[in-house]
Amino acid sequence: MAYSFDFAAVLEYREVLLAGTLRTLALTATGTVFGLAIGVLGAVSRAWRIAPYDKVFAVYVEAVRNTPFLVQLFFIFFGLPSLGVQINEWQAAILAMVINLGAYTTEIIRAGIEATPRGQIEAAQSLAMTRAQIFRQVVLPPALRKVWPAICSQVVIVMLGSSVCSQIAAEELTFAANFIQSRNFRAFETYFIVTAMYFVLALLVRQIMIRGGRRLLGGRRA
Repeated sequence: MAYSFDFAAVLEYREVLLAGTLRTLALTATGTVFGLAIGVLGAVSRAWRIAPYDKVFAVYVEAVRNTPFLVQLFFIFFGLPSLGVQINEWQAAILAMVINLGAYTTEIIRAGIEATPRGQIEAAQSLAMTRAQIFRQVVLPPALRKVWPAICSQVVIVMLGSSVCSQIAAEELTFAANFIQSRNFRAFETYFIVTAMYFVLALLVRQIMIRGGRRLLGGRRA
């Protein structure tokens, strides 16, 4: 039996798709900002063996990297309220993305910090620079430049992974797709369009990250 394609039935819900796309980008932006902040703190704690934080971040990284993102999301959304912590779907989605990205960027940035030549640090120490000054001016910028492509890829992975947030009714792009498909019953057309939208979003986020890295960190390459 021939199948009659009807993409117009999906495009009738373009406002729903747009709203879902904007929410996905908002989740990604928030997760990136706070996730990178955690990553920097975790990376310096582990690379410079700052006790007891290095052990805390070691456990945190292993716990996140060895459990599924969906389970982490369910633990936050369904588990925390059992302990009396009231949290809505958007707070749970953001917290899960921040925690997940923070763990992965901790190890990525740590690799960049540990790749800093010892001679540069010793030269900075000979100029009587404090440890904080050495970190901000000598260690962190070159480290981020080295690992920025890996960070960009991880942000894209987390953005694509945000699709599971639809499982807790966070109204991002996949939630919008499920809503549209339940109304028009055009599953192929709906998910084809949403797949294409995720593909474009991934390219867009990567380019924004690369250009942002060049502007903030300097250098020809992100």
